[in-house]
Amino acid sequence: MSIEKEILEYLSRNKNKRVIKYKGIRTGFLGLPDFKHYKYQTLANRCSELKKKEYIKEFYGNYVITSKGEQFLQSKTRNSFKKFSSKKTDHHPKDLLIIYDIPEDNTSTRNWFRRELRIFHFIMIQRSVWVGPSPLPEDFKKYLKEIKIEGNFKTFKLAKGYGLK
Repeated sequence: MSIEKEILEYLSRNKNKRVIKYKGIRTGFLGLPDFKHYKYQTLANRCSELKKKEYIKEFYGNYVITSKGEQFLQSKTRNSFKKFSSKKTDHHPKDLLIIYDIPEDNTSTRNWFRRELRIFHFIMIQRSVWVGPSPLPEDFKKYLKEIKIEGNFKTFKLAKGYGLK
């Protein structure tokens, strides 16, 4: 089959679609991932980081994934964290102060921790200082031990609830 015929068939199949996605990534011509919604500099920086980690190599302007990159893709690189719920509301007194320092190389853990604090109706006072209703759920504290970050934060019970006034 000629390339012209393949292009025409592709265009015919997708003529009514405004945006075509493949695995959540917007695709461009011929269904290949379209990275136009990223800034050029962002893509260049990420490719540079992947080259430094030896996940990809560049040959004459073309990028090729290495065996180390393949292993990284196959390994479970992303932690799937538990999700918790809260019986508290925004109207409960905010009488628990949490100060934490989760290392920067643990970005996914830190982001998960912040999301969970929001679910527990905590508010951020500073970047790593949050206040909310006490106590933290026991199953949440046990899970923090499981993922080995229980030593990265301190809690303080406030004598009086924190006010936003």
